[in-house]
Amino acid sequence: MTNPFDPARTRHVRTDVLEIAYHEAGPAHGDTVVLLHGFPYDIHSYDTVAPLLGRQGFRVVVPYLRGHGPTAFRSASQPRSGQQAALGADVVALLDALGVERAYLAGYDWGGRAANVAAALWPERVLGLVSVNSYLIQDISAAARPLAPELEAGFWYFHYFLTERGRAGLAADPQGVARVIWKRNSPEWPFTPEDLARTAQSFANPDYTDVVIHSYRHRLGFAPGAEPYEELEARLAELPGIPVPTITLDGTSDGNFPATDGSSSAHHFTGPRLHRQVPGAGHNLPQERPHAFAEAVRDVRALRRDHAPLGTG
Repeated sequence: MTNPFDPARTRHVRTDVLEIAYHEAGPAHGDTVVLLHGFPYDIHSYDTVAPLLGRQGFRVVVPYLRGHGPTAFRSASQPRSGQQAALGADVVALLDALGVERAYLAGYDWGGRAANVAAALWPERVLGLVSVNSYLIQDISAAARPLAPELEAGFWYFHYFLTERGRAGLAADPQGVARVIWKRNSPEWPFTPEDLARTAQSFANPDYTDVVIHSYRHRLGFAPGAEPYEELEARLAELPGIPVPTITLDGTSDGNFPATDGSSSAHHFTGPRLHRQVPGAGHNLPQERPHAFAEAVRDVRALRRDHAPLGTG
């Protein structure tokens, strides 16, 4: 299979915090869609989605998140934060650096959360949203509230990463940690050792462990946020609504996040929103069911057009 993300074609752009590595597909002047990957995954979740959307006329931008692949912090003094506000701010900073006024955002897991944050706090920059597992802004004030035991078991790594043993384990064998999570998250996905090894190259980033550990410790209330993101986190603590056109997706074979009908999160979406279940998909939905994910991106553009006020695009 042709690799749409040939390392030789990696592009770079600078923000105030990062040098973000990314790939592009499609025409330079099409509607921009930013595809955002999760943890422990990378841009290869979009191997099939990116070319599909490029052929549909989108300008497709697929960045490596902070701490992943060739994306690098510009200064040793920058906090290696993995908190949700940082991820969302990175998306808007990427748009600024690319000279993109507004874009569609689509993602899952960490990437879906980054897209949710951007859509909630900077809706004027977001044309539409595709989000796996619905509303992903974290309610950190409720972090101590227990889940059902079956769900807690799937989040073993949340608690593992609270310990120094967990930090050492992640640093020593990030691919092994990812393998266990992939199997639990997507029990019907027949990924190969080659699939995992290819993605695991992104875990060699020198900041990977620090960013991941901070992300999980912060969301569970065991680590403070970085000072530059305090105001944004305060706004996120209010669980702001998302006013942009949105399509949410649940995989019916997600091992950690059982599929829903979307009703429990409906109040968070104050603009037009459609919810879909994707048969057979696990947590890494764009890689497991790329056509369904690409269809959602195309359809959220149509949803925006259907609900646009007269005289606007």
